[in-house]
Amino acid sequence: MAPRGSYCRRVMGVAVAVAACALCLLPATTSGALRVGFYQSSCPNAEALVRQAVAAAFARDAGVAAGLIRLHFHDCFVRGCDASVLLTKNPAGGQTERDAAPNNPSLRGFEVIDAAKAAVEAACPRTVSCADIIAFAARDSVKLTGNVDYQVPAGRRDGSVSNGNEALHNLPPPNATAQQLADTFFANKFLTLEDMVVLSGAHTVGRSFCASFFNRVWNGNTPIVDAGLDPAYAAQLRALCPTRDTLATTPMDPDTPATLDNNYYKLLPQGKGLFFSDNQLRVNATMNALVTRFAANEAEWKQRFADAMVKMGHIEVQTGRCGQIRVNCNVVNPSTSSPEVELAGEDQETGGAVAAS
Repeated sequence: MAPRGSYCRRVMGVAVAVAACALCLLPATTSGALRVGFYQSSCPNAEALVRQAVAAAFARDAGVAAGLIRLHFHDCFVRGCDASVLLTKNPAGGQTERDAAPNNPSLRGFEVIDAAKAAVEAACPRTVSCADIIAFAARDSVKLTGNVDYQVPAGRRDGSVSNGNEALHNLPPPNATAQQLADTFFANKFLTLEDMVVLSGAHTVGRSFCASFFNRVWNGNTPIVDAGLDPAYAAQLRALCPTRDTLATTPMDPDTPATLDNNYYKLLPQGKGLFFSDNQLRVNATMNALVTRFAANEAEWKQRFADAMVKMGHIEVQTGRCGQIRVNCNVVNPSTSSPEVELAGEDQETGGAVAAS
């Protein structure tokens, strides 16, 4: 699937810009533009500065790590990994992704990205994209919660459009069926069924508002126990959430809520998958086999999770001379920005050219 809304400034001539954008429009799986060490010459401390910002936030509130992992997921699944989820205003008008129901009020970690961006801008002005900062912050959060480390290919550019309706149609809802998850939401992003089961394991950290699981324990004012849900667990959720609009939250993993481990897969056969979509991994034979496999082998799941995060980070990226390097992650650069603002983020070794895969 080609990235939508790619924006190319014709500052190097029409032919160069058109060629760069044509390559940028390649599907995620064929893009070779991202690479490890992208900022080695142009901003060698970029990843360290992001890591420091994430560590400082984590020291104040360990729960922010789960938020940053989810922030990366929600960014990449709508318009690709272009930091469109950070925008507080849509230049075209209308609701932004950030304010759409799947993200508001549950999505968090924005202030950490702002802090990381401020530190990076102070060291390397107009060089490191907000999209890359999100990817780095998610990796650092995985390290802090699960002691899993991996290298992040970088070189993403920031988008200039954020549409709330697209968040509604591209982010998997908590009531999605197994077929919808695999065939619609993930396949459309060039992610396999196994990728989907692997990435679902991120539900081992973080919390959820009542609205996401309310229909599993209530039918109007009548208590119910949804299929695949442990009755005792359902009773706990019902007591926590007497109404859909109750602002209480509950851990998605009631046993190890702050640790990125394979406990999510162990909870599913116990009827403790919080969302309807979690339980769907059990009703599909192929998915359930993967659940059983990852429940038995944490080391394998962690390696697969790191690989899947890197793969997800390639979804519909804008690179080269497509997109921009936002100076403020929350707003697009003014249309009067100089060419240097748009192109300074390119790595000095490659000149920002889109490499072949």
